[in-house]
Amino acid sequence: MAQIVLDGITKRYGDGFEAVKNLNLEIGDGEFMILVGPSGCGKSTALRMIAGLEDISEGELRIGDEVVNNLSPKERDISMVFQNYALYPHMTVRENMEFPLRLAKVDPDKIRVKIEEAAKILDLTEHLDRKPANLSGGQRQRVAMGRAIVRDPKAFLMDEPLSNLDAKLRVQMRTEVARLQSQLGTTTVYVTHDQVEAMTLGDRVAVMRRGVLQQVGPPGELYAHPVNLFVAGFIGSPAMNFMPGELDESGQSVRTPIAELPIPEDLRKNLGSGHGGQRVIVGIRPENFEDASVVDDSIKGRGATFTAQIELVESMGSEQYVYFKLGEDTLASREMEALGKAEHDAGASDLEADIDTSQAVARLDPTSQAKRGEELELWADALKIQLFDPESGDSLLWKPEGGADDGAAPEAQIAEGTDTTSA
Repeated sequence: MAQIVLDGITKRYGDGFEAVKNLNLEIGDGEFMILVGPSGCGKSTALRMIAGLEDISEGELRIGDEVVNNLSPKERDISMVFQNYALYPHMTVRENMEFPLRLAKVDPDKIRVKIEEAAKILDLTEHLDRKPANLSGGQRQRVAMGRAIVRDPKAFLMDEPLSNLDAKLRVQMRTEVARLQSQLGTTTVYVTHDQVEAMTLGDRVAVMRRGVLQQVGPPGELYAHPVNLFVAGFIGSPAMNFMPGELDESGQSVRTPIAELPIPEDLRKNLGSGHGGQRVIVGIRPENFEDASVVDDSIKGRGATFTAQIELVESMGSEQYVYFKLGEDTLASREMEALGKAEHDAGASDLEADIDTSQAVARLDPTSQAKRGEELELWADALKIQLFDPESGDSLLWKPEGGADDGAAPEAQIAEGTDTTSA
């Protein structure tokens, strides 16, 4: 096991294109770090630089106490698990797992012990004499992981290892990967474009966009305290709803197309002074809406109730997704141009789905009587709203130096000296 430190790492190709820009990231000994972002954001390139499969243009990479910029992949003592398993079809499971140890000329008795231990951990004992063609996708991925485990490396590097599996098997394998990493305690860097994987697997998550590290922190911190519009829109499923807004002069409420939302005292502390009358982008997650008829009266006062025209209802059994049109008023029309600019600057085009400012989605209790084409009284929880600057896309509630005024700082961080909204 070892700490991995990326200090000002940049990858620049011959044509001048920078795939990774000034990446500063410290991965603790034994930590499970997730690199997540849309296709082309630089996450796999960063992983390949750690592995030694890509040259580093600038910066310093340390594994343990050793600078490894000029070391070959073999000399770095890491194991990598790829998306396509990379198993030898003519070899049995046992032979595939033994292969790196035989290359290293490890004693045969030690090889046998290591294979048996790894097979037991991965539930592969009864499959050791089978060939990859006779295994399921999940079993093949476990063999690939077993081949990495037996080397007892300083770090595991995983490049979208579950992306070839079907949806049900991915959920199962996510659990197995998390259990395995916890059991072994080996430093692990895991690359994925799937934010659900990122939020459920890692100790910390690093969100990247166009080669720039946007924010890094525990999954809950990124969800609750996104540093900008891009992170807010990327983390969470379904994605956060965005709408134009305008703060009142006192900063105690914000006017939106759906209603005037009170700003709770805790959020006003983070917002600080000098924002009265400012135009903003308001973010509300689907789960922060509810059917007003099922909301307890004791909490209704911290939000606002409004009437919505329901356009679509998706029943998921344990919950309902309700899509409704945002009301149009003069505020919305004035803000639309600024909102569109912020979407572009903050990387909305990198999201899996474009931000739709004309429609919102609410996640409701399954007992809700919401019906398509009818009106429904909804409630929005103002305690959970996010506020963003419409010009830069930066959060108005996130404090990079010490967090909130009362000292309740989010643990999330951004790369020092890095623009978080434009690449």
